Amino acid sequence: MSRILILGGTGFIGRNLVKYLVDKNCCSKIKVIDKQSPAIAYFSEEITKAFENEIVEFKQGNLNSVTSIEKCYDDPDGGWDCVINLAGETKYGQTTEVYQEKIISVSIKCAEEAVKRKVPKYIEVSTAQVYKADKKISNEEGTLNPWTRLATAKLEAEEKLKELGLQNLIIVRPPVVYGPGDISGISPRIITAAVYKKLDEKMKFLWNGSLRLNSVHVYDVCSALWLLVQKGEGGNTYNLCDKNDTTQSSINVLLEEIFGIKTGFIGKVVSNLAKINMKSATEDVNEKHLDSWASLCKDHGIRSTPLTTYLDQELLYNTPLYIDGSKIEKELGFEYKYPKMTKKLLEEQINYFTKLGLFPNLWK
Repeated sequence: MSRILILGGTGFIGRNLVKYLVDKNCCSKIKVIDKQSPAIAYFSEEITKAFENEIVEFKQGNLNSVTSIEKCYDDPDGGWDCVINLAGETKYGQTTEVYQEKIISVSIKCAEEAVKRKVPKYIEVSTAQVYKADKKISNEEGTLNPWTRLATAKLEAEEKLKELGLQNLIIVRPPVVYGPGDISGISPRIITAAVYKKLDEKMKFLWNGSLRLNSVHVYDVCSALWLLVQKGEGGNTYNLCDKNDTTQSSINVLLEEIFGIKTGFIGKVVSNLAKINMKSATEDVNEKHLDSWASLCKDHGIRSTPLTTYLDQELLYNTPLYIDGSKIEKELGFEYKYPKMTKKLLEEQINYFTKLGLFPNLWK
């Protein structure tokens, strides 16, 4: 059975991956490294149980420190069959210097240790935002033109890792990842919908409903990563994207069903006017939503929550995320078990946080 080292393993994808590997009895050993301990990571009961399994070891570590990384890689029983790197800054709108330190530097140092230890396989999880925002669908050979600073750093990290001579390197590029534990993917739109239910107003977004925000469920990301551990060959890059062809409109339809609100779009003309001073427009919208969200949480006795309506300015431009995730199906026989974003799946995502007392139970 496989022995897996997961870097950044208490984050959104990492926690679900650990549970997947434990539930499927895939591994004889799983070592999880993260600066954030499970005790403060807002784990569900099911995730906590998975981390308490005897095959799982958690170690708190600084993945920007070579000394710390060496200790994280240490294993008295012969080393790791695969390293999966999920570590790095996930917040948008940070400075180039922050991303240099917390994405590029982390990726390079962790990969250099893998080279030194002769790890048989190394999987780097990047982002599909590295592709040019275009009306044309992007496969793995698509034009690279990252449109967020985070994606710019991820692409540079990819390129640096290839320069290290990692012949066993596999790169994975998901678009918007959603599911239980998601904070920054679909969740800000879900939370904003809850705000508009409280305000009893129509929720409107910039641009129009056709703007693509392609997605993939975290459970499919986890099963894809495990398939790549087993069958993936070094030197390959794989997109992960469901069959939903998710757009702003398709998300809004589901939010209308869940919260009983009305939604719409400002349209290109007004959106282009807002684009002239997008910083000011973003600040105004975020201020309204954040204040209302704080009030809603207070009404329901929620004192603290990692969830926020905040959307960074970088994510509000007319930048379609249109991704072809079929290569992994054609080459490795992968099957997307969650091909469509549904009301049930979004409700499961909401319930993850409701049970933890981090999202208001609006159905009481």
